[in-house]
Amino acid sequence: MSVPSRLPEPYAQGGGANLADILERVLDKGIVIAGDIRINLLDIELLTVKLRLVVASVDKAKEMGIDWWEDDPGLSTRARRDELARENAELRARLARLEELAPARAPQDVREESP
Repeated sequence: MSVPSRLPEPYAQGGGANLADILERVLDKGIVIAGDIRINLLDIELLTVKLRLVVASVDKAKEMGIDWWEDDPGLSTRARRDELARENAELRARLARLEELAPARAPQDVREESP
């Protein structure tokens, strides 16, 4: 005599397709989970933690105006190149200002001071 299990089969027929359908729908439509945690003591707010979670496909996120990863140098090679180019331009400008402030010296003066 076998006792039927009350737990669902982990690999039941159609279970994978249902999960795939749910995941596809969530990524296609997007889902937002939001919550706030506030700690008050005698009506004085001590701590507020705001939690926001957005699960969506990249295309859906861009459609919603969420594209922060494109400007993050840690996630985007274009953003990293842009940051390096900006830093390079700033350093060149600083070097040019320093060269303007330094007294003009002839190349032979520099060679004579070298040991």
